[in-house]
Amino acid sequence: MVRTQIQLTEEQSTNLKQLAEQDNVSVAELIRRSVDRYLQEQGGVSQEERQQRLLSVIGIGSSGVNDLGVNHDDYLAEIYAEVKK
Repeated sequence: MVRTQIQLTEEQSTNLKQLAEQDNVSVAELIRRSVDRYLQEQGGVSQEERQQRLLSVIGIGSSGVNDLGVNHDDYLAEIYAEVKK
């Protein structure tokens, strides 16, 4: 972990201490959780995490069509033609 020094208002400090006590965790842990949540909301996922997420979906579904990777355009054209009918 990296030690970081920040300045909080008195009110922020008091509220954090109260919340930390309620949750039975340290103020530092609350701040780490808050930073994690903020980074997630902002899309701050690391490149490695994004790559792992993308790789995790490989093979989760099966179309049952062996040549889909090669002839996908033909299959899409067939589907669009059926929809237009």
